[in-house]
Amino acid sequence: MTPTDLGPVPAEQPLTYPGRPVTKPTLLSGDELLPWDPAALTGRTPVIAVGSNASPAQLRHKLRREGLSGLVPLAPAEVRGIAVGCSAHIGVHGYVAAAPYAAPGTTRTLVISWLDPAQLAAVDRTEFNYQRVPAPGGTGFLYVSRHGILADPDTGRPRPGARDQRALLTALLAASPRLRALLGPGPEHWVARARAEPETREAGKRIFVEEGWVRPAGMVITGEPSTPRLSS
Repeated sequence: MTPTDLGPVPAEQPLTYPGRPVTKPTLLSGDELLPWDPAALTGRTPVIAVGSNASPAQLRHKLRREGLSGLVPLAPAEVRGIAVGCSAHIGVHGYVAAAPYAAPGTTRTLVISWLDPAQLAAVDRTEFNYQRVPAPGGTGFLYVSRHGILADPDTGRPRPGARDQRALLTALLAASPRLRALLGPGPEHWVARARAEPETREAGKRIFVEEGWVRPAGMVITGEPSTPRLSS
């Protein structure tokens, strides 16, 4: 069988974050996406992805770095009580990752992965800037930023989690002369410097705070009970 093109790996190409999510229920197996099999869910923990964990390429990369492979069921699903913003930190790969926040009454389609115990422990280790918490209504778990989320300086509301990392970094640079001096002038400079220098990432995070952009995520989530509905 010919390997499937899973798309770019954001850990290797930061400006492609959050990667290419799955668009239908499927099984990730190494380099391939196999037909959906509900029997594969047995003994696994559902984890809701709001960022690059929805990308099979990124998930494969994380598991391989942890010495794991095996099947991972992935499926888009309608989830209530969760919105997606931007974590108020700069990750080790240089991008500004997505982060969930509580939004009672909202419904959106997110990707759920079902992880076996070894896979779950491995993904936990990669998410050291996040805390895994129960999702609304006992529908599984999701990773909440330990740093809070970014607010839009023009509205004060949570800045939407970007599907376009280049546009997000461009907007952040335009909003802060201090960020431009540290990480500018453009997104390519941002990710190159941030990947190379931990102290630059920390300085950027401090600027987020000092600019007054950081808000709590409203987590641990308390939302109305819901059952994820798979999207085909």
